[in-house]
Amino acid sequence: MRWIVWAQRKTGEDWIRERGLSHEQSAALVYLVANPGAIQRDLAQMSRTSAASVSSLLRGLERRGLVERRTEPGNERSKRVYATPAGSDLIAGFDTAMTAVEETILAPLDQPERAALQALLAKIAAELPRPSPS
Repeated sequence: MRWIVWAQRKTGEDWIRERGLSHEQSAALVYLVANPGAIQRDLAQMSRTSAASVSSLLRGLERRGLVERRTEPGNERSKRVYATPAGSDLIAGFDTAMTAVEETILAPLDQPERAALQALLAKIAAELPRPSPS
């Protein structure tokens, strides 16, 4: 299992590094492109990390012009986070690259084996600890 995870992560990290991003930054950008206007707590839950870590991560992405935080009208304390066009462009193709990696890794399996593996992994994932609210 470790070897499979390593192989997938290594390929993903190579793709990410070519764009000058960390794993965490790319995950945040992918999430924000799919969920525009998310709040920091959403990102903390998705990444299973603290709100403070997310705030630091977003500051770095803001400095690069890849995300922006906007206050909610009537609620100056609530900020929504959006990927900028530059952020969306930078991360474009990530899902395609990761799908290609998965196809390479799963190539030895036929469709019934892939379905069985997916079901087993979903069962394991359902039992993993969830992040605690920060």
